[in-house]
This record gives sequence, C-alpha cells and structure tokens, in this order.
Amino acid sequence: MAMAASSLVVPLSFVFLTIAAAATPASDTGHFLGISYGTLGDDLPPPHRALELARSAGAAAVRFYDSNATLLAAAASFSLGVVPGVPNELLISLAASQRAADAWIVSTLLPFRRNRRFRYLFVGNEVLSDPTTKDRWSRLVPAMANLRRALRRYGMRRVKVSTTLGMDALVGQNVFPPSAGVFRPDIVDVAVRPLLAFLHRTDSYLFVDAYTYFTWSANHTIVPLTYALLEPSPAPGYQYHDPATGLSYTNLLDHMLDTVVAAMCRAGHCGVRLALAETGWPNAGDLDQFGANVRNAATYNRNVARHLASGAGTPRRPGMRMPAFVFALFNEDLKGGPGTERHWGLFYPNGSAVYEVDLTGRRPAASYPPLPPATNDLPSPGKLWCVVRTDRRGAVANETAVREQVAAACADEATLCDPVRLGGECHLPNTVAAHASYVFSAHWNKFSKQYGGWCYFRGLAVETTADPSEPFFRLPLFSASCFRNS
Repeated sequence: MAMAASSLVVPLSFVFLTIAAAATPASDTGHFLGISYGTLGDDLPPPHRALELARSAGAAAVRFYDSNATLLAAAASFSLGVVPGVPNELLISLAASQRAADAWIVSTLLPFRRNRRFRYLFVGNEVLSDPTTKDRWSRLVPAMANLRRALRRYGMRRVKVSTTLGMDALVGQNVFPPSAGVFRPDIVDVAVRPLLAFLHRTDSYLFVDAYTYFTWSANHTIVPLTYALLEPSPAPGYQYHDPATGLSYTNLLDHMLDTVVAAMCRAGHCGVRLALAETGWPNAGDLDQFGANVRNAATYNRNVARHLASGAGTPRRPGMRMPAFVFALFNEDLKGGPGTERHWGLFYPNGSAVYEVDLTGRRPAASYPPLPPATNDLPSPGKLWCVVRTDRRGAVANETAVREQVAAACADEATLCDPVRLGGECHLPNTVAAHASYVFSAHWNKFSKQYGGWCYFRGLAVETTADPSEPFFRLPLFSASCFRNS
C-alpha cells in the first residue's frame, strides 16, 4: 500500500483561492484541469464526500465514465464542471436511430440542461482500441452526430461532443520522433478521418489518453525519468530534438501530444483542437512495474497542473490551452489487470490523501510536505514468480475461488497444467495452494509477454522474489524443476 502524504497547514488565502478556482465554470475555449471519477471500488465513499475531495484537490470538473444521474446531480451541487459518458455498448443502437439518440438524451441528460457547467459529452471510451468490437468503429461518428442533433434539439447547444482515443491509435504507439506520428491504417479511413472531420466541423476537441508512465517504462533505457515527470533535468538539461521539424522538447507529455498533432495532420485535419481525457502516474504497482510510486505520482501530477496552467502549450502548438483530466480520484481495488490499474488515485477510499496536489497549478512547490523516497525507479534486478496469495500460515482465503481461477488458466493451454495432475512431476505436494502457485506462475510465464497477461487472477495471485522451490518459501516445497521456466 502506498504511503499517505502527511498533512500540511496552508494559508487561508491559498485555500480560498483554490476553492474559487475549482468553482470557476469550465470554458470550452480555455484551460481547466479536472479529475476522472471511476467507481470500480468496493469501499468508495458516497458521491457527496467524493466530490468534496475532488474540489479540495482543486479540480475544476469531474469526468464520469457513464451518465449516472446521482453522480451528475452531486457534481452540479458542488459547482463542478461535469463530463458524462456514453457507454461503448450503446454506440450501434445510437448510430442506427436518431429516435434512439433523442430518447437517450431525454432520459439521461435532459434534467441537467440548465447546468451551465455541463460542456462536454464523451461518446464511447477508447472505442478504437478494441479489435474485438470492430463493428463499433464505423458507428462511432454517426452516434456522435445523432447525439449532437439531440442535444441541440433539447436546448443543450453549448455541449461539445467528442470521444477519447488511446495512444494505441498510433502505429506501434510510436512517438519517436513526434513528427512521425501516424494513425493505424485499420482505423484511419473507417473512423479517424470521419471523426476529425466531425470535430473540425463542430469546433470540438479530440480528447486523448496520454500517459508518460507507459511510454517511459517501455523506453526507460533511453528516456530519462525526469523527462517523463516534467522535471528539470540535471545540467546541461535533457532535450529531445525532432530532426524533421527542428523542434526541441523538454518533457514527454508535450512530446506525446505533438505526436498526435502530427498524426492528425497526416490524416488531413491539422487544425482540430487537442485535449487530454486522461493523464496521470500510478502511485504503486506490481514488482515488475518499476517507477510506480507515490513520489513519482505526486511529482508528475503537480508538474502537469503547473504546466497546463501556464498556457505554454507544446512546441508544435505554442500557447495551446486545453481541457484536461487527471486520472483518477480514487485507488480502485476492483479493477483487474496489473497492480498499477488499482493505484492511480489522488485519494484512498477512506478519504485520506495518497499525496497532496493542487490541480489549479497555483500552489508553490515549496509548500508541499516531503514525499516518501522512490525505491523502485529501476527494473527489479532478480527473477520474479507469480504465486497464490496466502496468509501467514500458507493457507489460501477462498479455495473455491482459487480452484476456479486455476481451471480457467488451465483452459488457456491444453498441456499447461499436466505437471500438477495425478502422475505429473509437480503433483506433489497435492494442495490447493501448491498447485495454484505452479499454475499461476506457469501461465504468467507463458502468456505475460504474449498478450499482456498479469499476475492477478482476480486478486488471488501475487508477485514474489522468493523462489517457490527454496526452503524459506512458505508453501510446501516443490522441486526446483517445477519452476525452472518462471
């Protein structure tokens, strides 16, 4: 668990300034920094308390991943900008029927039509990132167009309609150099060009999810951590020079945003405005997710807030001001995937701050309390294993759930679990914990590099540096050969 930042008494004048800034209506032509409010946690506070926390962090707006009426009403009562979302699964029906789009607007958003802080509607979330739902790609823009017509029909002409794109919309997610940015050929004609034309015609923004953490961790041997954190580099200072444009970059966020600009230009729509739907840095993660810690997360989000508030823009678009959202309000324990997925929050579910941050970008850096040291900024030097999560006695908490996850893992590969079946070389010791550790480790070893498999198994697995075949490991001993490939 990441350490919570200690409290700090700040001048009342600063507190009033922060609250006033957070309460300022979000403009569709200027900068504001809001926060994404995910709800995939089993112990999150009620909406009223959650939005108090968002406002205390200086958020000017809150982005939701659906259009929950309770959450929208609560945000409006706090004078926060609101950005609701349309779930991906509704795109096909909304694209097919103007009547369906009208009905969705009436039933979902009409009660908030007089809220002047309702300025954006996100239609779908990273729709073009999922190759298993290609049938939605061509329906994205028709759905957006139908919803925009419905908004105008019902008196919400001020609301800009957009969607969100991940960096995987670029070929190979390549950002080196920024001028080489290009959209994937499988989406550019079917969805991207129509999308950019729609955004240009309606004077809306393309909202992208840009996480320097992932780009840095994938390129950490050539990209300094300071560049990813928007920190000044030690003298003489690191800069990235784009040989094609002659532009120089001092931070990875500008670098990534200009890569998207280059891709838009290649698609024939250089003038579309750009904004940030998600950015942030994880405050913790798995053992192999180096750089995910409280110190880096606080440093990144504080620097992003100051950078965006400065209005400096990017080298390719100097002076660019944009709406932006930090991800996320809370650590969300019900999310799957790697450990970082559950550790993006500014707050723990109990309401305590993971670290202090001012999203208005106005708080002086010297006024923050000291941060805990970063202890994992380099990749783990030793081997890792994926084993079942156990208590101090080596027992699993829920044998039924563990057996289910073992069965699911075995189904992914016909021979994966043969060694722990009766007569197999790793059948003994014949315990749920021992077999699960073998299966989880074998599955993780085989699939993690192929398609991003994680040592998670619905929270029943954990990474360890302790070799399961060594005597100090808590589980009953395997022979060393059982973990030779882990």
